[in-house]
This record gives sequence, C-alpha cells and structure tokens, in this order.
Amino acid sequence: MELATLNIGRLLAPLDSPRIAEFVAQLEPINRLADGSPGFVWRLMTDAGDATSIRPFDDDLILVNLAVWESLESLRAFVYGSAHVNVLRQRREWFERMATAHMVLWWVEPGHIPSVGEAVDRLERLRRDGPTPAAFTFRMPFEADTAGPGSPLVDAEFCWPDLAAS
Repeated sequence: MELATLNIGRLLAPLDSPRIAEFVAQLEPINRLADGSPGFVWRLMTDAGDATSIRPFDDDLILVNLAVWESLESLRAFVYGSAHVNVLRQRREWFERMATAHMVLWWVEPGHIPSVGEAVDRLERLRRDGPTPAAFTFRMPFEADTAGPGSPLVDAEFCWPDLAAS
C-alpha cells in the first residue's frame, strides 16, 4: 500500500499579496525537495508546477496539497525532517489556525492517484469520525494492515487541532 495525504490551509491574505510573498517564494524549492525525497510517489499540480490554482472549496483563500508517498515514515521524514519543517514552523505568518482537521492520511493501492474529491471526502470523514483506518493523522496513525492506531509520529506542536481525544 501507499500513503495518500491531503493538507489544506486558509491563507491570511490572497496569494498575490505581499503578506504571502515569502510563502510563495518557497513553493518551488519545497516542491522540488518533495519531488526528490526518498519515498515520494506523486503530487497534485497544474502545468504551473504546483496546486495553488486548484480550489475544491468555496473559499479562494484555501490552498490544497495532495500527494502520495511510499510510507508513513517517508512522508514524516520529508514533512518534519527536511527543510520543509522550516516552512511548517512559519505557517502562522501566512495561514489561519484552523479549528478543524487540516491534514488527513489514508492508504491507497500502489499506482492509485487519488482525486481531489476523494481527498476532500477523507478529510470530511476524519472531521466527522475522528482517526480511523480510513482517515487518520500523524498523531494517531494506522498502518495499512492494522485496525488499531499506532504510536504518535509527531508531537502536538504540529497537530492542529488535537484529534487524539476524538
């Protein structure tokens, strides 16, 4: 199995705003880093090389990042163990703190490319049901072949909101 992930964020200002310029400047280098990272399989993008123009929600300030990785560990290593973590630490400068889950993980068959609709459905499932084998988080991960959650892979600093108690 491979790991699909959707991450959304609501910008504090439009993408072309000077307030967001530093984030925009980091998109291409971070996407290139992801593309070359061990375990990377695929990411959603337009011909522009990113997904900033894809709007599956009725809010032009919500950005989406949809990708597939070989494993929980390969995604965790990229998100929290590469230069990406520096962008993650700065997210409050560009993104609102969301009151509901903003990242969801789920297992897919090798070669399956999830649609944006599928990804949004998984996020809604996580928000509705909490972490399950069908939609989970780094804080409460599920291996592809288990019904129960594993040990947390990150601490609470990077998990908005705290769904572990759900």
